[in-house]
Amino acid sequence: MKNKIITILLLSSILIITSCEAPKTEKNKNIVSPNQDSELALLMREIYDEAMINKKHIQNNEPIEINLDHEKIFSAIATEPEKAASPEFKAFATSYLQSIKNLKFSNTNQTATNYKNMVNNCLTCHQSLCPGPIVRIKKLQ
Repeated sequence: MKNKIITILLLSSILIITSCEAPKTEKNKNIVSPNQDSELALLMREIYDEAMINKKHIQNNEPIEINLDHEKIFSAIATEPEKAASPEFKAFATSYLQSIKNLKFSNTNQTATNYKNMVNNCLTCHQSLCPGPIVRIKKLQ
């Protein structure tokens, strides 16, 4: 009887100790890659998601919404920081931001054209600097 009580107390103690482990917090739920994606990669995924929503809005003749801070394209830490620091990247980013501005302030007749220009800016940059996402970007067309 005494051994049963000691065994139960021991097992209960082990269960309590192992269940009291501090909860694990996730730094960023958007991280898809085990390689810890960069801020710029995560920003571009958010940009893609916003663009896909706006593509649907345009197809349904609904107003678009630009909610992201696209200016972060200049400050977000890149997977390859030397590429993001290049004059070429800065020129592409500036052109992209202008296309976002044009899209944001489009009248209804210009929205689809300005959207296509924005997607083309994405493609042009990625063809030159980071071709990996091109297949995905083409889905925005």
